[in-house]
Amino acid sequence: MKIYTVGYEGHNFDSFLSLLAENDIETIVDVREIPLSRKPNFSKKSLEAALNISGREYVHMGILGCPKPVRDKYRLDGDWKRYTKGFMKHLATQDAAVAELSALASTTSCALLCFEADPRFCHRSMVANALEQQFHARVQHLHARNLKIQNFSVEPTLAAA
Repeated sequence: MKIYTVGYEGHNFDSFLSLLAENDIETIVDVREIPLSRKPNFSKKSLEAALNISGREYVHMGILGCPKPVRDKYRLDGDWKRYTKGFMKHLATQDAAVAELSALASTTSCALLCFEADPRFCHRSMVANALEQQFHARVQHLHARNLKIQNFSVEPTLAAA
């Protein structure tokens, strides 16, 4: 099983759809707790409609989003280590949702969606890492062509939470 991740930062909707097509992504799994965006076509209802028109499925798994208290604290202090610890604590309680995501990813080509372009600084990498650890998924991070991101490994593990 393979799981992709993608951030829509740096994309307009056409470039986003092109990236999905280039990688044969069939299902977008939105892991934002609150799937709203100021960018056209990236809020839940419009995103779902546009993806369906393009022949793709949209699934919202808000339970795998970062809880508001953790996000709010990060906005105040910018402490990525604290954010990671807070999200990992939440993720450690979401075994059923991670198992549901694994089941979905075993039947369709899925990409976890959030805003942040750089997967090193987005909770979707931690969700993908949980799939890798628990279900042996291979993880591939997709990004806009003009974004230079080197391969990396997400250090936090569920066992460390």
